[in-house]
Amino acid sequence: MDGIGKRSATRRQLLTLFRPFLENLAASDLSPKTIQIHVDNMWALGGEFIRDLNYDQSLRKRRVEQHLFEMIEDGGPLLYDGGEDQQRSFDSTCRKFRRFLTATAR
Repeated sequence: MDGIGKRSATRRQLLTLFRPFLENLAASDLSPKTIQIHVDNMWALGGEFIRDLNYDQSLRKRRVEQHLFEMIEDGGPLLYDGGEDQQRSFDSTCRKFRRFLTATAR
């Protein structure tokens, strides 16, 4: 598979992992504003994931789920371009996403 096809496959795998979480948020009793914040943070997580792959070619050989789970082990990765409040919000979403993945994997 060429580089472009591989990147597209990675994006599809991320979406497959993100979608149930986002659907769960949409069905929750959270306010629309809170849900939008989580959606924005998930978008940022996807961006950070792709950035990692672009900077470290060896990560492309790992399973998407494995690298993603490690990225959100203690909150989220350090945002490339974000302030303290944004990082705190991002970490909160990543912890919530990790709990969701852990609970649904059982």
